[in-house]
Amino acid sequence: MPATNVNPTRMELTRLKKKLVTARRGHKLLKDKRDELMRRFLELVKENKELRLKVEKGIAEANRGFALAEAVMGSEAVKTALLAPKQSVSVDASSKNVMSVNVPVFDYKTRTADKSDIFSYGYVSTSADLDTAVSSLAKVFPDMLRLAEVEKSCALMAAEIEKTRRRVNALEHVMIPDYTEKIHYITMKLDENERSTQIRLLKVKDMVIKKNYDAKHAQK
Repeated sequence: MPATNVNPTRMELTRLKKKLVTARRGHKLLKDKRDELMRRFLELVKENKELRLKVEKGIAEANRGFALAEAVMGSEAVKTALLAPKQSVSVDASSKNVMSVNVPVFDYKTRTADKSDIFSYGYVSTSADLDTAVSSLAKVFPDMLRLAEVEKSCALMAAEIEKTRRRVNALEHVMIPDYTEKIHYITMKLDENERSTQIRLLKVKDMVIKKNYDAKHAQK
């Protein structure tokens, strides 16, 4: 039932009709936004799965290399070899807007462009397994950054999708039906008032005609 405080006037009817048009337009835009967010979210979920498998494989390979190097060299020798790294990495964090969601963007730079600088030790006194482990970590590092970026983007998009879904549902199941019902109520009231006015006018007209008729007959 419409709210009892609805004022059944033409001005209120016009105002509600404008609100209904705006609500329907907003509903369509939010649905389109929700659908596009869902499409991009599913793409990120797929990429996230592929990256996670790739990163886990790279880390597992690096762990095997370190384990073999420790078996050959000893754990203390491995720690000593990695004690003073030659290469360093800096990560810059920024963001970009995707469908009103600020998702993170990570960029990294190495201190030098020389790929051999990842090895902070001499090749003579170390095992080839240690080289394999360090190389595996260096290769997987960009994928690790991208994985962190994608996972955070997925979390942010999921929150935005849920928020947009609630707004769509509020418009679809609460606001639009409420405006429609109120418009129907006011329209019915206005029509009823118009019919009542016409009936009163007809009754007044009949009274005037009867009065004129009685007056003419009285003169005879």
